Amino acid sequence: MASPAAAAFHIRPATEDDIPAILNLIKELAIYENAEDSAKATPELIKENIFAKHYGHTLLAISGPENALSAGEAVGLALYFFNFSTWTGKPGLYLEDLFVKPEFRSKGVGKAFFAELGKVAQEKKCARMDWSVLTWNKPSIDFYEKALGASPMTEWMGMRLQEDGIENLKQFGVIGK
Repeated sequence: MASPAAAAFHIRPATEDDIPAILNLIKELAIYENAEDSAKATPELIKENIFAKHYGHTLLAISGPENALSAGEAVGLALYFFNFSTWTGKPGLYLEDLFVKPEFRSKGVGKAFFAELGKVAQEKKCARMDWSVLTWNKPSIDFYEKALGASPMTEWMGMRLQEDGIENLKQFGVIGK
């Protein structure tokens, strides 16, 4: 017999039909991170880059049991992609974003996402899983360290180029090409 917590939600891969729910969760994440203006994803971009080109993969947490007669609400999202480690010679799984609606936090959704991501990482023979967390997000940091046993990578600093910075890289190209 399933426990009540087990019936409260289930995790499954997203499909193209889930694009509106994915975008809604991305918007909620952006609001939570005080970055609503930075969320530029559109249905067309999600369809092309996740479902057509497979640059990323998305898991959804859906309210209700998996075998329910009617589909539940998307209450969480985990968006990930694969990278490669030159040191290990193996792929890695990079968790780009994990978001759980506030009313579903502390109900096992985050742990269930990580259990599923761990399964994916093992199936792909990944040497490690990486993700970033905002330094002010103490509840998430505590969860990652205490519940998951994750270690902070204090010796590394994240770096980023936006689209204009990528465009500026042309100046470093080899002349004549």
